[in-house]
Amino acid sequence: MLAPKRFATSLALFYGAVFTLVGAQMPFFPVWLRAVGIDASWIGVIAAVPAVTRFTVLPFIAGLAEKRGSLHSALIVTAFMTALGFAAVGTQHQAILVFLAYAVTACVWTPIVPLTDAYALRGVVRYGLNYGPLRLWGSAAFVVGALACGLLVEVIEARQLIWVIAALAAIGAVVSLGLKPLDNPKPHPAALHGATALLRDGGFLVIILSSALIQGSHAAFYTFSSITWQLAGFGGLTIAALWVLGVLAEIVVFALSPRFTWPPSALVVIGALCAMLRWLLTAQEPSAVLLAAVQLLHGFSFGLTQLGTMGLLVRQVPLHTMARGQGYLAACSGIVGGGASILSGVIYARYGQGVYYVMAVMALSGAILMWSARRLLLEPRSADQPHNSASGG
Repeated sequence: MLAPKRFATSLALFYGAVFTLVGAQMPFFPVWLRAVGIDASWIGVIAAVPAVTRFTVLPFIAGLAEKRGSLHSALIVTAFMTALGFAAVGTQHQAILVFLAYAVTACVWTPIVPLTDAYALRGVVRYGLNYGPLRLWGSAAFVVGALACGLLVEVIEARQLIWVIAALAAIGAVVSLGLKPLDNPKPHPAALHGATALLRDGGFLVIILSSALIQGSHAAFYTFSSITWQLAGFGGLTIAALWVLGVLAEIVVFALSPRFTWPPSALVVIGALCAMLRWLLTAQEPSAVLLAAVQLLHGFSFGLTQLGTMGLLVRQVPLHTMARGQGYLAACSGIVGGGASILSGVIYARYGQGVYYVMAVMALSGAILMWSARRLLLEPRSADQPHNSASGG
């Protein structure tokens, strides 16, 4: 039992480090961009950079990590390069230079979460663990990152926030050294060509596209919510608290996930419908009290969608190609999310909160796609992928 505990502990710590960085970067990186004089259109373009790298660079890195056979080594390398990249971003203040530095950084930063999820799902299958309770440590750390940055906004200039983000990236690099190697799974004889077969599998394509539409519908929120709230007079701590409310709901969903009995496809559909409701309510510019209630829907719009997607991937993707499967998921999410981010910048500049009506349509499209194709996803595809209901699916 010692090996599973060591794996779970090191993974929980790394999830924590990764998402502490995300918790600081996602709400407050746009605030830093605005503080150094970058306008809304450029902010939308810069915010889209990680999404673009997900369908250009990330699949290549995921495939390389899979061929090298060492996910934990790939995570260590990308974590250290990410820390250096954010430090470089902080030295630039002109839009084009920030864009270029951030683009290079995103090339090594965006693979971290998909590779970590692939590493986690291998451990889930090998040790019989539950994905949700492992993943919740990332969500809890997101809360810490958002709150810490929110407190710092009250005492330091917004122009200095990038150095907080860079410091958190450096902590993640150090924590990555504690990850434990996993034996490489042997391909099932019937799945030797699984890597290339994934893109010819209609069920797999439905999973990644519906997930991309639902999670991509969060693009306007991720990019402009903090700016909107700041312009409305909310302080840094209030902004952080609003983000935290959503993530606390997400943590509860992950913690309770071993008790869920719905099929993974149903979780995705429910998550999509909750996302649609969330964006329709957000478009009405609710008061702070109502906005706090709306934020609780994040547990469903993001959390249930994530759990359902991971559960479907455990069923649909051979274990030895899980890194590549995660890479394709991230690539599809990058195409959809990047387009949504750029589009949201244009729409937000003209219509403000009206951008959320477009996000609601995206979420509904994901629900319709998953519901229409759910019969393709009922059974595990191969003998090397035993289904664990506690893994989130």
